[in-house]
Amino acid sequence: MESMVPIVIVFMTVVMPLLIIMHYVTKWKATKGLSNDEERMLEDLWKDSQAMQSRLNALETILDDEIPDWRKKL
Repeated sequence: MESMVPIVIVFMTVVMPLLIIMHYVTKWKATKGLSNDEERMLEDLWKDSQAMQSRLNALETILDDEIPDWRKKL
């Protein structure tokens, strides 16, 4: 029984941490990419940001025509 103590200590201090690390590295590699829902959400956000940019450009054009020095007032 006394000969089992060093084996258990080595197992708990060396083998178990390595197994845990390998487990989580494997999990991380498996979920490395985006899911379909995440890709769709990212694409929707990109389209929304492009629409907002277009609207902002239109508003700036209108302001430039109506109030030429509006940028100086900011």
